[in-house]
Amino acid sequence: MAGYGTRTDVGLYFRHPSSLLHETGSHPECPDRIRAIERALDDAGWAGLELREAQPADRAQLELVHTAAHIERIEAFCRSGGGMLDMDTIAVEASWDAALRAAGGASQGAAAVLGGEAPFAVSGMRPPGHHAESDRAMGFCLFNSVAVAAASAIDSGAARRVLILDWDVHHGNGTAQIFAARDDVLYISIHQSPLYPGTGHPREIGTGAGEGYTVNLPVPAGADGPLFLSLVQHVVAPIAREFSPDLLAISAGFDAHADDPLADCELLDSDYAQMTASMRALGTELGAPLLICLEGGYELDALGRSMLATVRAAGDSLAPAVAPLSPSAAARDHFRGRWRTLAAN
Repeated sequence: MAGYGTRTDVGLYFRHPSSLLHETGSHPECPDRIRAIERALDDAGWAGLELREAQPADRAQLELVHTAAHIERIEAFCRSGGGMLDMDTIAVEASWDAALRAAGGASQGAAAVLGGEAPFAVSGMRPPGHHAESDRAMGFCLFNSVAVAAASAIDSGAARRVLILDWDVHHGNGTAQIFAARDDVLYISIHQSPLYPGTGHPREIGTGAGEGYTVNLPVPAGADGPLFLSLVQHVVAPIAREFSPDLLAISAGFDAHADDPLADCELLDSDYAQMTASMRALGTELGAPLLICLEGGYELDALGRSMLATVRAAGDSLAPAVAPLSPSAAARDHFRGRWRTLAAN
């Protein structure tokens, strides 16, 4: 899109103190996640990032992906003091502003990179978003930030098509549901299965005009970095070349890390760097900038290190390692009838 060739090598990082005020007590999705990330980045001199304060998403942006009734319910719940939205999801009064700014930071990041201000942007905010459906908060998520960013980019005319790669260890049921019937947003998820929320089977491919534009790549417990990287390079990248997106958005959960307590995959910090480097190289090839949105990741040290590795790789010009085609990546055979580029390989 316009401005890509004028960008600098400096990435943008969107943040706001409201992320620390979304107080969830002893819950694994807690303010210490942001402190761990920002401590790791600060120790590294913020890895050359330009820091920006996230502004709240407006209601019109939220309504691109959420029903008015859902938005009003979340606002009223928070204004009343909050509590448990479901057995997993907590909100307090300050959560309203935090959720608005998480969605707003992601949208600002998309607008900035599509406008040529930077090669990549990171929205390092909470609550996470990819479980939030159009009319339902769940899985620690109130509003679906990456979905708001993608829809806003298209609605504004800054992008015609957006690819969302979700490598959080849990399937992003909310993002899949929101874009299920659309062909201008391609949602690809690499996630452990079986695992919460129980969605994300390869047969779930979207509906109507969106049929084929949902690509689920479940992996078993114990899946490691080489398998994830093989899926990125041998399934995600070929499909992306055929889809030709204007923006590559990553739902960057770090809970597939070997140290994370909520799942059973075996990724290392360096694996997140390699996946990010692969997406950065793909973006350069396609002329599509990167937007990285924080999702999960609950072992604090691993979370901070992995985000730092991701940020460094996003701004690095080195070519990523080439992953061999893993036998498990043969899951791409399921999608060959839909994507010609897979049938050719």
